Amino acid sequence: MVSRTVFFVIILISECGRIFAYKRKFPNNFSFGAATASYQIEGGWNASDKSENIWDDLTHNTNLVVDKTNGDVACNSYNLYKRDVEMLTELGVDFYRFSLSWSRILPTGFSEKISDDGLKYYNAIIDNLLEANVTPIVTIYHWDLPKSLQDLGGWTNPLMADYFADFSNVVFEAFGDRVKTWLTFNEPLVFCQQGYGGMGKAPALNLTGVGEYLSAHTVLKAHAKVYHLYDENFRPAQKGRISMTISGQWYEPDTDSPEDLEAALVAEQFDVGWFGHPIFSKEGDYPNAMKERIMKRSEEQGYTKSRLPEFTAEEIEYIKGTYDFLGLNHYTTYSVKANGETNFVEPSFEHDRGVKVFQEATWPSSASSWLKVVPWGFTKMLKWIRSNYANPEVMVFENGFSDNGTTDDQDRINYHRLYLNAMLDAVDSGCNITAYTVWSLMDNMEWLRGYTELFGLYRVDFNDTERKRTPKSSAFYYRDVIKDRAVEHVKNKDDDDFDISLLL
Repeated sequence: MVSRTVFFVIILISECGRIFAYKRKFPNNFSFGAATASYQIEGGWNASDKSENIWDDLTHNTNLVVDKTNGDVACNSYNLYKRDVEMLTELGVDFYRFSLSWSRILPTGFSEKISDDGLKYYNAIIDNLLEANVTPIVTIYHWDLPKSLQDLGGWTNPLMADYFADFSNVVFEAFGDRVKTWLTFNEPLVFCQQGYGGMGKAPALNLTGVGEYLSAHTVLKAHAKVYHLYDENFRPAQKGRISMTISGQWYEPDTDSPEDLEAALVAEQFDVGWFGHPIFSKEGDYPNAMKERIMKRSEEQGYTKSRLPEFTAEEIEYIKGTYDFLGLNHYTTYSVKANGETNFVEPSFEHDRGVKVFQEATWPSSASSWLKVVPWGFTKMLKWIRSNYANPEVMVFENGFSDNGTTDDQDRINYHRLYLNAMLDAVDSGCNITAYTVWSLMDNMEWLRGYTELFGLYRVDFNDTERKRTPKSSAFYYRDVIKDRAVEHVKNKDDDDFDISLLL
């Protein structure tokens, strides 16, 4: 195969054991962006007729956030969105991925009351972006469910699929004449596993082994319902595209033993496969590894049927193929090995998965305990998607690095340099990747970590009532990458060129 990466400007610089040999060009059709989420940046939590969402409720009524902060003001993008657009033009991005606050648009959670001010706010953002020649990419749901709907069971309630379709219908009608790329959900695995199965995200129900599967089942049906709604009622006139963004971390087998290879396959299926297989695979439905393991554990624990709900044959067909591209968020890699334990008395996601997952002490760290810098895992993740899902178009919608908010953020620059190279390695191998998005445009409210872990290209002064934004070194670096459509080549010596076929 002839490489699709063009090389130029031979340089030869050694840094930290890596060799910068030349710059690598991105494909001609490649686009760059930056991302945010409504709760994390907007503030204005009770502005106009906006109602409470589950993150308002959690931050106001629990002590789960480590620094006892909230998103009541956050970056104040509710009032400062014009500055946000200005920052995007400074970077020179092709697109801006942002999300809609359901409770700002539908104060009751239902579509019988639509907020004029909510629509006005998002219309202003979209219009300002288009005037600045920045394409809006809109996430319909990024974790901030109206509290009124959570009181009815949230995503464990099957009727939520209908409520979500009603909300989506409103936003398609309001914004679809200008928005041409839609994402139904952001990382449903995270809010289902950590929010319903655990305590790591709102609504923090801690219903492990049951709650995550019930909520995920509804989310998958909701996604398919909205895909078909758009496909049938809006696509002919609006001519846009729609999909879901899934989270996908790489799981590296600890050894090349058959047991560890099997453990890595299981871990990947419980991660990417949980939402990827029903939508993007040829067969549809949940991965066999999930169905078999959860059924086995359920029987051992005395359940009369699997804790993983079953799709009907009609539902499998209805969900399968509901995508125009695959949205992927990737940050890091884990090592995985077989778990010799057999006595899983209590139901839980971890017991169902039944493997040992960890990270190597030698991998470089970030401000987030879970985020290690392992760029070669990104390449392998993208190759795995290519091999398992017939090489779909992949748009990377989140990739980023956390620190303490320093403006001279050389570690963030190095992270993006390494991961951009890893992504181009996947492109060179034949992966169909068309977009890359930095998380995040600016420092923001990092969920239960509050303002202790910061991902932004722009520093936000949260002690300043004006929430002053200041570009970091990484902002200038990313601007140059976008301007040149190229990145310095880095060969990471840790890449062992693992044979991906072993996990297929």
